Amino acid sequence: FIATVHPYDSLPQDELARVAGFFGRREYAAGETVYDIDEALPGLFLIESGVVQVRDRNGESVSELGPRNSFGERGLLRAGRAVTSASAVSEAVILVLPRRELLRLMEAHPGFARFFDRGSRAVMRASDAAMMKVGELLSGKPRSCGADMPIIKAAGMMRDARVSSLGIVMDDGRLTGIVTIRDMSNRVVAEGHDPQAPVSEVMTPDPVSLPSSALGLDVLNIMFERGIGHLPVVDDGRFVGMISQTDLTRVQAVSASALLRDIAQAKTVGEMAETTGRIPGLLAQMVRAHQRHEIVTRMITDITDAVTRRLLEMAEARLGPAPAAWAWAACGSQGRQEQTGISDQDNCLILAEASDPADPYFESFARFVCDGLNECGYVYCPGDMMAVNPRWRQPRDVWRGYFRDWIARPDPEAQMLASVMFDLRAIGGDASLLRGLQTETLELAARNSIFVAHMISNALRHRPPLGLIGGFATIRHGAYRDHIDMKLGGVVPVNDLARVYALQGRLTPVNTRARLQDAEAKGIISGSGGRDLIAAYDLIQTARLENQAALILSGRAPDNFLLPADLPDFERSHLRDAFVVVRGMQAAVSHGKGIPG
Repeated sequence: FIATVHPYDSLPQDELARVAGFFGRREYAAGETVYDIDEALPGLFLIESGVVQVRDRNGESVSELGPRNSFGERGLLRAGRAVTSASAVSEAVILVLPRRELLRLMEAHPGFARFFDRGSRAVMRASDAAMMKVGELLSGKPRSCGADMPIIKAAGMMRDARVSSLGIVMDDGRLTGIVTIRDMSNRVVAEGHDPQAPVSEVMTPDPVSLPSSALGLDVLNIMFERGIGHLPVVDDGRFVGMISQTDLTRVQAVSASALLRDIAQAKTVGEMAETTGRIPGLLAQMVRAHQRHEIVTRMITDITDAVTRRLLEMAEARLGPAPAAWAWAACGSQGRQEQTGISDQDNCLILAEASDPADPYFESFARFVCDGLNECGYVYCPGDMMAVNPRWRQPRDVWRGYFRDWIARPDPEAQMLASVMFDLRAIGGDASLLRGLQTETLELAARNSIFVAHMISNALRHRPPLGLIGGFATIRHGAYRDHIDMKLGGVVPVNDLARVYALQGRLTPVNTRARLQDAEAKGIISGSGGRDLIAAYDLIQTARLENQAALILSGRAPDNFLLPADLPDFERSHLRDAFVVVRGMQAAVSHGKGIPG
């Protein structure tokens, strides 16, 4: 049985046999308690048969687990005491691995340890070509042919595949040489070589190569030293792909710095639109380079900010100086600096007090910027929350009235608007027009217990997609049947609750992760619970971005819908555990408490 459960199935056979001897076997009747909160745990629990229900400190059910699911690891890997309670829903047989043996396995086998380390993710690395691994620079499947293929046929293969080189391989996949477009020109056309001769007569034999684990820096060094433009990639003797100077140029061309430079130098909106068309490639590149999610989304948002500021400059150049001071502010994911591969625009214009919002200048100003954003791929907001809408283009004193009314009358629309507007961030103009407004609004809202209660209620509207017996609650109909919505079911619940914590603690950060870190630091949420929540958010956002990158690399448009069946077992398990943490946090907030430690 243990050999069929991940991650035990990854252990060597002798280790697996040894571990099996350490497991104890316990039987529980329906309704019987497995352990209570704060109870010392004997080890890690693994369900062989039956169903177990896990509850948080408030008695709320956070999970129902079936065979092959583990539980108890959160408390076990900390102080050794339970942070939840567990009881058998039906008759159950549960295996128990002693804590000492679990820790030994985690130390001896890194792959095993990663399964139980909910917070582990690849460390941040630079995204330029020099710091990327060679395997991450490869594009498309390897193109190769046999040594006896006629030259003319090999040339046709390159033409049809639109590549500039081929690997020449033996029957067993070993690389014996390479042939390039340059070889075809210099050795075939220029010298009148028989095009029906085998390609081995014009190939470069035994070329220098690198493994896929090498760095782009190694590629650059070899290409510069040897004056070559193609470098084969070989793992364990087998040809796995070809790196060319074009691949390196492609990576550098979509780097964030290159996009920001091109946006700053753009003379027209059309030029900027061509640049923003490279954003999906940048996202895929950064995800493949294992950049942390908050770095990826910050980079993507920085580009949006640069586009917005360039449009503001163009608008002023076209219309002349504004008749009064103004601040252009973004809300939503741009305001929180959390944009991904798909984003609409959410913005507003705050004018100096006593300004005329009906002034044709500001109407034309807002129209130019919003239209420009739409042309650059940031489509018009479906809810019309844009500065082009007169409602969201008002003097500061009107904005102050908006906030006061929403706080005094927290109906559903007010809740929605307040949630969006609490994420405002100044992008251009006079930032002080927003800064003072936010400070006084946050203080006013935090003092209103009824408003805070409504905000908490609003934060519970979106629930993580958890089903019964350890599964996911997937979409049942339509184009995304059997998928889960990683935005509405994963990211939005954390966004909402981070906003509540910011309100309760009068915290000034707008970014979700920064809000959670600040809430933990200031004791708004418990230390252990805060760490769990941040780790869960990291995992959810990373999975969302990895899914978007995979869609982009397959030639499709990115979206927020993930098919759990596409994930390996251990990734599904971790994602599900992350949703369990979020649901537990929601339950704690609904009871007026922080996350349980």
